[in-house]
Amino acid sequence: MQLTRIIASMIAGISTLGVAACGVQSTEQVSSSENVTQSPRSQLATANQQACTLVPQGAGPQGQVDVRVEEVATGLEVPWGIAFLPNNDMLVTERPGRVRLVRNGQLQPAPVATINVTDSGEGGLLGIAAHPNFAQNRLFYLYYTADRNGTPINRVERWQLSQDGTSATADRMIIDDIPVALYHNGGRIRFGPDGMLYIGTGDARKPDISQDVDSLAGKILRVTPDGEVPPDNPFPGNPVYISGIRNTQGFDWANDSTLWVTDHGPSGELGRSGHDKVSVASAGDNLGWPTIYRCETQEGLVTPSLVWRQAVPPGGAAVYTGNAIPEWQGSLMIATLRSEHLHRVVFEPNSQQVQQHEVYLQGEYGRLRDAVMGSDGELYITTSNCDGRGNCPAGQDKILRVTR
Repeated sequence: MQLTRIIASMIAGISTLGVAACGVQSTEQVSSSENVTQSPRSQLATANQQACTLVPQGAGPQGQVDVRVEEVATGLEVPWGIAFLPNNDMLVTERPGRVRLVRNGQLQPAPVATINVTDSGEGGLLGIAAHPNFAQNRLFYLYYTADRNGTPINRVERWQLSQDGTSATADRMIIDDIPVALYHNGGRIRFGPDGMLYIGTGDARKPDISQDVDSLAGKILRVTPDGEVPPDNPFPGNPVYISGIRNTQGFDWANDSTLWVTDHGPSGELGRSGHDKVSVASAGDNLGWPTIYRCETQEGLVTPSLVWRQAVPPGGAAVYTGNAIPEWQGSLMIATLRSEHLHRVVFEPNSQQVQQHEVYLQGEYGRLRDAVMGSDGELYITTSNCDGRGNCPAGQDKILRVTR
């Protein structure tokens, strides 16, 4: 693992009141009322180093690009993830344990599969990903919380879709015994440009376990499509790829070897709160939780690139690769839950530094869970208003398309 990282910093002089302007890096000012204790070896980023952008209040400046939103499907219960298939069908996970099919813009009435899940708290049926060779093998992957002999666990399992797309059968276990808790279960799974399966996990409410490379919790894991450990993983024989994570639900690739990773900040543990973040990471990196969590730096740990002082927190994230909104190309688009908006982040080329960031759809559709690029080159988001923390409408949750 690389121990020398690009150290982030904050340029002094921006008030802690108000939101940092696009392209301007604000300083992480810690007032006496925050009562935050730093690790003896950590420090706030200094102004002569690369900046970590702090949003001291609210979520960020209003977005300046005109977009519109189309309703694709409704009648869903906490749609957590979407897998787009080669024929433009969508497989959608519902947290209570159902895999649903959206075909020709219509949610099909019968589930493709029903999984026996433990869906208390933030557990249940979570992430989904289609095999890179789905057109040939019809395989897809599910991350879910199960009860095994009275003990809850998180696992990733491989399934196979029927030829007509209306049913599926379990194929094989990919990875088992991921630690579980009422909260902080991670759950996002995605195939990378290298054809490997990446699995985001939470710290299962045990912060220190994120620093233990022998634990599957608080990590991004990397395995082959058959569940084996790739020989080029940073820790030999170990699926751990990135450590020091609290509860990621979103990541995507800046390039073949670099990920943009979102993570939930603390909600009271260790006397800390807020500070959700976006970080730039690669193989073997440590994102710092719980040793650092704000715009801080410590040798061997990755300083975040963007931090919100007030809780957002981020859900799914996707790099915009479509043509419908050319201004967004290459931006990281993040669905947010509590703050109920779609966030756009633009990075400086080949850099950890944020060039600008802005807010879209603020409060228009409630809690947003996933953001994913569709096979048609459009951005899709899901609402999460029926997860017990929002106002569930009569039509339940939706899949939306964001376009021009």
